[in-house]
Amino acid sequence: SYIIYDKNPHSDYYKNLGISYPNAKDIAHAKRLHRPAGGEIKIHGLKNYMGLVGKFHRWFDWTLGCIAVQNAEIDELYDAVTVGTPIVIYP
Repeated sequence: SYIIYDKNPHSDYYKNLGISYPNAKDIAHAKRLHRPAGGEIKIHGLKNYMGLVGKFHRWFDWTLGCIAVQNAEIDELYDAVTVGTPIVIYP
């Protein structure tokens, strides 16, 4: 369980919503595995000037852990959520 902690309308990937990952539980789990926890996880649109790719971006794993959606979809999410909105991410 996380929250949206930031909204960035000037991202390199259209707009983005910052996810509060990693939390203390994530960091402890990564330490047990002797792995980095990572961070800077976002829900974002497509890379700027690449919007024409549209839904075909889903054919490749290109986000390094982020959640990528089409620009129209991030517009809808961006307008619908506020900082502090809870989200749950399932593996």
